[in-house]
Amino acid sequence: MTLTQLRYVIEVAEAGSISAAATRLFIAQPSLSKAVGELEAEMGVRIFERGARGVRLTDEGTRFLSYARQVVEQADLLESQYLHAEPRRRVFAVSSQHYAFVVNAFVGLVREIGREKYEFSLREGTTAGIIEDVRTQRSEVGVIYLSDFNREVIEGAVKRAELRYEPLFTASPHVFVSRTSPLAGRSSVTLGDLEPFPRLTYDQGSQNSFYFSEELHSTQMVDKQIVVTDRATLFNLLIGLDGYTISSGVLSADLNGEDIVAVPLESDEHMEIGYLHAAGRPLSSVAERYVAHLRSYIAGL
Repeated sequence: MTLTQLRYVIEVAEAGSISAAATRLFIAQPSLSKAVGELEAEMGVRIFERGARGVRLTDEGTRFLSYARQVVEQADLLESQYLHAEPRRRVFAVSSQHYAFVVNAFVGLVREIGREKYEFSLREGTTAGIIEDVRTQRSEVGVIYLSDFNREVIEGAVKRAELRYEPLFTASPHVFVSRTSPLAGRSSVTLGDLEPFPRLTYDQGSQNSFYFSEELHSTQMVDKQIVVTDRATLFNLLIGLDGYTISSGVLSADLNGEDIVAVPLESDEHMEIGYLHAAGRPLSSVAERYVAHLRSYIAGL
């Protein structure tokens, strides 16, 4: 086993195919395929499943990749410290449900990095997609919420993915509405108060189980519902249609402006928001700083 082979495996996993990885690495495809095959044979593990559309990690391959990244990161650290090489770009990715505070913490991290070289990713997506992103190491951190309703199902999915969930804070449910909505001036609202207005929810793709919904009270039947995929569209529809969405109530005027307000929702439910990471792998220094920014921003609310 060599560092070069480990770098090859990481590149193939990120590219999704051996041919694309070979192009990135400026080597011949047969040479790359041979190097990966020799590593699999030596280590006694099948890292990739090959198919007509490319490759995908096996379950054992996902674990192997996690260890491979650690070895390569440590080797890079040694080189930067003792070979006086130019520091590599700092790489970090986070996947999250649609929360403004996740973006605020991301902004804080980027500002802290300052002039250092970096390649960061922030992905807002489905609940199942977030779990899969962290499982396959596409993202190092994933931010989701748990409630009494979804906890058993989500914790089961997290455990099967060999991830850990770390709580950040617990929020009482609110609804986001336009500042001009008839509900905006209320001290609180009930589910009955919401019935005349369209409910906006985030699309969960093929995993559309109520338990994977991003909003509380997902089983509540409504006459008007609109499903969207991104936060900007949802906020525009809140304003344009006097709609509502159920949320944690945490808003950022810096990012979202003053047109959306949060109104407490009378409910027995709560939202415990936390982050996911690989169970057998410590967070990188960049990920630790991101989590610190999350906690700092939340503490200041």
